[in-house]
Amino acid sequence: MNKLIVMDANILIRGILSERVSRLLERYSDQVQFFTAAVCYEEVRRHLPAILEKRGMEPAPFLEAVDLLEMVVVPLDKEIYGAFEAQAKQRIAARDEQDWPLLALALALDCPVWTEDNDFFGTGVVTWHSQNVEIYLGG
Repeated sequence: MNKLIVMDANILIRGILSERVSRLLERYSDQVQFFTAAVCYEEVRRHLPAILEKRGMEPAPFLEAVDLLEMVVVPLDKEIYGAFEAQAKQRIAARDEQDWPLLALALALDCPVWTEDNDFFGTGVVTWHSQNVEIYLGG
């Protein structure tokens, strides 16, 4: 297993709510290592209850699923990617500087980002959307 990919918070939420993303994680978890910045899980736990309430769904079982997702998509702390903070902020400043941890993690691991957010395009890191990420995962 030598392929790595960094996942954005929006993909983590899809991993909880979407069959497609959860199937991809299951299918490729023995071939690809999935990572995210630990702050992305904080973002998921902060936003997921409101998303579920809008859909008329009880948050508790889905928040438990977030805990299980951490076993597949491993959260990494700033100690791993902190050395790339300035470079990441410089690259993403024109878009959404709050996304710097994910970009810094991708730089630290020298791997692509899986996101639905177009803010990562033009940052010098390969970016995949859910519609075509399987090209990378299975290639």
